[in-house]
Amino acid sequence: MSTTGQTLDPLASATSTADPVVPASSVVSGVVDSSHPYYLHPSDYPWMNLVSTVFDGRSYGGWRRAIIALSAKNKLDFIDGTLTIPQIDSGLQRTWARCNDIVLSWLFNSLSMEIGESVLYPQSAKDLWSDLEDRFGQTNEAKLFQLQKELSVVVQGSSTVSTYFTKMKSLWDELDALKTFSTCVCECEYGYKVKNSKAHQDERLLQFLMGLNDIFIGVRKNILLSSPLPSIGQAYSLVIQDEKQREIEDNKHSKNKVKY
Repeated sequence: MSTTGQTLDPLASATSTADPVVPASSVVSGVVDSSHPYYLHPSDYPWMNLVSTVFDGRSYGGWRRAIIALSAKNKLDFIDGTLTIPQIDSGLQRTWARCNDIVLSWLFNSLSMEIGESVLYPQSAKDLWSDLEDRFGQTNEAKLFQLQKELSVVVQGSSTVSTYFTKMKSLWDELDALKTFSTCVCECEYGYKVKNSKAHQDERLLQFLMGLNDIFIGVRKNILLSSPLPSIGQAYSLVIQDEKQREIEDNKHSKNKVKY
């Protein structure tokens, strides 16, 4: 098991039950160095918050993605099951238990009171994570239908472009978290991977443009006439510029009316 440069995805639950291989350079006489998952920094206190918004039963995909903050703490191994309780003769059982309790506390702090009360007695951080995955982490057609339905009716309306785009992007991110779109992972000479990804992005660009108010018909036309179509970020920037320019012109007209 590598103890540095963790690339483990917290969204994938490992099933390994083997005891961790503890490098001699990481643990000496029961003391762990900063490269090992057992290491606790002085700032790693139990009541620390991993995420800005607690999980309340909604948008599980986005919340579980935020739990990747555990990677920065080098503690992902505690929720995927890679790190099990060490052997008695290792002298590391208390060290493991202390780290496990810390990760448990971080996870509890990331849950709403209602969800937290339903998982009060897990034996390990892995048990807690598995419980949440079983209940909320299953992709289902009903959730996909709900997200697609919400996307189909999202329009700018009385919202600013920024608010409208944020709403749409949050729905896209939820869909991505459910892995509803998969790209070609092979490196082929025909470039299908790039083409599929571009087609996917173009589809979302068109969704964004269709929901804009008609006052943006000019900038929308210019974007659609571009070949190839710009990225969503570039299109958003163009629309924002147009919105700001309109605000400046409106302010000028308002000042002129006051003078008269």
